Amino acid sequence: MKKLILFLLIIIGLPVTSQNTGNDLIHYVNPFIGTQRMGHTFPGATVPFGMVQLSPDTDTVSYELNGSYNPRVYEYCAGYQYDDPTIVGFSHTHFSGTGHSDLGDFLIMPTTEKLQLNPGTANNPESGYRSRFSHENEFAEPNYYSVLLEDYSITAELTTSARVGFHRYTFPENAEVNIILDLMHGIYNYDGKNVWTFVRVENDTLVTGYRQTNGWARTRTVYFAMTFDRPITKYGHKKYDKTVYRGFYRKFNEGENFPEMAGHDIRAYFNFDLDETCELKIKFALSNVSAAGASKNLAAEVPHWDFGKTKREGQQLWNNELSKIRVEMLDNDDSTVFYTALYHSFLSPIIYEDVDGQYRGLDQNIHQSDGFTNYTVFSLWDTYRALHPLFNLVQPCRNRDMVKSMLAHYDQSVHKMLPVWSHYANENWCMIGYHSVSVIADAIAKGIYNENLPKALEACKSTASYPLYDGLNYYLKLGYVPEDKSSNSVSKTLEYAYDDWAIAQIALRVGDLSAYDNFMQRSESYRHVFDPVSGFMRPKLSDGNFREAFDPLDTHGQGFIEGNAWNYGLYIPHDPEKLVKLNGGKAAFAAKLDSLFVLELDDAHIEANEDITRDGIIGLYVHGNEPGHHIPYLYNWTGQPWKTQERVRMIMNTMYANAPDGLCGNDDCGQMSAWYIFSALGFYPVCPGSEEYALGSPKVVSAEVDLGNGKILSIKIENQHRENVFVREVWLNERRIEGYTLNHHDLAKGGMLKFVMSNR
Repeated sequence: MKKLILFLLIIIGLPVTSQNTGNDLIHYVNPFIGTQRMGHTFPGATVPFGMVQLSPDTDTVSYELNGSYNPRVYEYCAGYQYDDPTIVGFSHTHFSGTGHSDLGDFLIMPTTEKLQLNPGTANNPESGYRSRFSHENEFAEPNYYSVLLEDYSITAELTTSARVGFHRYTFPENAEVNIILDLMHGIYNYDGKNVWTFVRVENDTLVTGYRQTNGWARTRTVYFAMTFDRPITKYGHKKYDKTVYRGFYRKFNEGENFPEMAGHDIRAYFNFDLDETCELKIKFALSNVSAAGASKNLAAEVPHWDFGKTKREGQQLWNNELSKIRVEMLDNDDSTVFYTALYHSFLSPIIYEDVDGQYRGLDQNIHQSDGFTNYTVFSLWDTYRALHPLFNLVQPCRNRDMVKSMLAHYDQSVHKMLPVWSHYANENWCMIGYHSVSVIADAIAKGIYNENLPKALEACKSTASYPLYDGLNYYLKLGYVPEDKSSNSVSKTLEYAYDDWAIAQIALRVGDLSAYDNFMQRSESYRHVFDPVSGFMRPKLSDGNFREAFDPLDTHGQGFIEGNAWNYGLYIPHDPEKLVKLNGGKAAFAAKLDSLFVLELDDAHIEANEDITRDGIIGLYVHGNEPGHHIPYLYNWTGQPWKTQERVRMIMNTMYANAPDGLCGNDDCGQMSAWYIFSALGFYPVCPGSEEYALGSPKVVSAEVDLGNGKILSIKIENQHRENVFVREVWLNERRIEGYTLNHHDLAKGGMLKFVMSNR
């Protein structure tokens, strides 16, 4: 099977890894993993945590269809679908692996000959500016993407710095050159999403402007500065909005060679004469502050026209970051999956400030970062589980800045809440819980964040006490969220309970024992929704009775979100011992876990969930979504840890692969990948906010983890083999580990972690 996969990768033109020496780890990364079906990743160019994520978009599917939600738009959360036959252009902002979307700003498309400003359709590319392409003429690696646009015989190449996208286009000889700037294009787009767009042709090589949209982020403004390496010979634009009032701009022919363009929906074009090189280069800088800020970013980061230099510098940044964990795997495919997962883990959150430290805050005012770098794109319902704990291990300085960014968000919030799911100076309120508190608690517990802990506690307490938020008023009054008052009530109750435990840990370190007692009591709220008769967490009504209609296999209308009673019923990460007791003790709970992995979930319970396919399901266990990511490790609390080892290794082998459909579900800003990184190293943070990791079954042959401050954790696996999935012994610095957990502070000292494996 491995040989077949390798052969297929060669046929379709994906980068094929080989054994490399030295520091060049980018060749183990396959950016196409997750570009097909459920992964929702993008294969374009970006640097680690870069503001610019420059990538091809393969279609323009509208969010709306006949007045309702268009299910097909879900396929385009990242803008790129591997099976699509055409490319509509290259936009500068993308999410990686999210299940909802936004962005896709400032699409550029090079064309030749006849100018067309409509993108056309995939079935009839000639009707617009899009182009056919083939994977045989497409290549991607960290911070570089290239493709042949077949309809125009144009070679497109992309690379970036943190805030600047760098395009290089090679045209046929004697071609009439058009560069289209589509300010209407977007991801999860619909009529009316654009609030306003504005473009200024400053001179014959510099264009500036901005775009404001109302989407997932309802008040989002992005500025740009675009410069060309040769003079513009002609330019113009077309408006697609119906403007009743034009004022006295009607004096001008605004459509051609008029240096101001403004409107709701605009597509602009620029023409050029090329020399014998047939090349045109474009630098496109972003800012969330101003066009002047974008120009500063451009001058600071890419002051030259050396495309290769920008590419090499960005790839060196990737090599530096990927080198934080150096592994030896059993084969090249395993190495590619590991380093692609690490690559995905370092795509977001993204830097969200100009080179001078200015950024747009949640209050839409301009702020100056003081002693930290400001970040955005916090998909916290997903990433609190493993991504931020991974950062505490190998990106401690960045995660400290991310905590500070969350606390800045709190300061700017009129609700006095920490982020729930935030991006681009907006709170989009997606998903449930208030998991910023988990990220903060985990950073504090692991010694990453220790500044002004009383302020951090204040922010957490305020967030957990805001009665307008998502059934929290009922939770504060009743100890649970009632299903007849607020949907997804069981999921909310369970996640609030865990978050409250995290707040209690901060309160304990601050010395606020009253808050500690209060939030520890709240952390036991899971008891209110556990039904001892059915053995499941179950929706309860405001009168104190469980709702009678109940299907533990279903999600919709059953009190759960993106999970069911079988998955959420195992969610008490802060107290696995009590979870075991609630389920009848170790033997009974182990048997329940066994059932989870072997029973069958029928199609009727899958088809209504657009973010879950059978590819991400094992029995009733759903690895393709986040609520169950800790479940395979729960066998450690049943006295049957070998089942954790067996399940974890099986999931790594079946749910991750070196192929376009190599992710079994949405990567969700790196959470799916961070699970793999931890699990491949042999341990996992079942309960972020604690100092403990649960032991699993490592997949690496050996590893070196750079912990910073000169500390290296070396991981050595004796008897590693695909058949040897069971852990016989674990040693840390010549001390045999008793039990099935590792302590973060012990690992943070560095040294040698040794696993001895067996096939029994």
